[in-house]
Amino acid sequence: MILLDYYNVILKDTLEARLNGGKRESMDMTIVDFDGVTYYISTPQTKSVLHISLQWSCFPELVKYGATEILQREYGSYLAAQPEQGYDLTLAIDLDSVPDDQETKDSLIRKVSLLKRNLLAAPFERAFLEQGQYEDQEQANPSSELMSVNYRSEEAIYVKSSFDRVTVIFSTKFKDETDKIFGKVFLQEFVDARRRPALQNAPQVLYTTREPPMELRNVVQDTPDTSYVTFVLFPQHFTKGDVREETISRIQIFRDYLHYHIKCSKAYMHTRMRARVRDFLKVLNRAKPETGNVEKKTVSGRTFRRS
Repeated sequence: MILLDYYNVILKDTLEARLNGGKRESMDMTIVDFDGVTYYISTPQTKSVLHISLQWSCFPELVKYGATEILQREYGSYLAAQPEQGYDLTLAIDLDSVPDDQETKDSLIRKVSLLKRNLLAAPFERAFLEQGQYEDQEQANPSSELMSVNYRSEEAIYVKSSFDRVTVIFSTKFKDETDKIFGKVFLQEFVDARRRPALQNAPQVLYTTREPPMELRNVVQDTPDTSYVTFVLFPQHFTKGDVREETISRIQIFRDYLHYHIKCSKAYMHTRMRARVRDFLKVLNRAKPETGNVEKKTVSGRTFRRS
């Protein structure tokens, strides 16, 4: 099994072509990403100024949890004061003003391709900061709230900090009955895998169907089609630096990872089933009896029928 990339490949390739000497042409391109995210790449004024806009239904919720501060920190002057009509934010990149050194170009390409990831990092960064305040005896305990991000239709991510952990809950719906079976097998493996000695330090994973976890009892109603996956992150899982950034990136793509591998498993099983059917057909064809009363010829050319 593979891990999906955290960044948008089309955004990355487009910027690489523009910044590394590619031909600059007028652009008017719409890109659809996971979780209902829509990008719009255009050159409305000149070919040297690239506008990258994003639209996401949960953007107002992310702003409430600190997404604006993250955008200012990561993109700074590239943020347009007014987003394009119909979009939530716009980056305006003057290709001529980008420094010529390759390291700066690569850094900008990576940041822009991680636009969706950086937006969704807001509730996680806030929860990790709150958990650090619990441990700091010189600061008062924060008033932690359950942060909900309705990033997909009928599905959400819930994040909550406490004095010794951060709890992340995914609600997911399997509309197809076959997907429900595959999903249950996959998610149960996440629960059972932690029992292995080599994975004792991994985050705790809990899986429930229909009945929501305790943290959501007063927030959501029981529904037969909804499953819940709970990740319990301890301080060693979000130490400041690369560990924290990698944790945020990986946990964000959990839902996409799950459904991607469910579809891969179904495709593999269909391939095996078709191969098995072909083998059975070959066996049946070989088992067909010879038809009786067949006309045959002797050496001299005379014909006769064998009854």
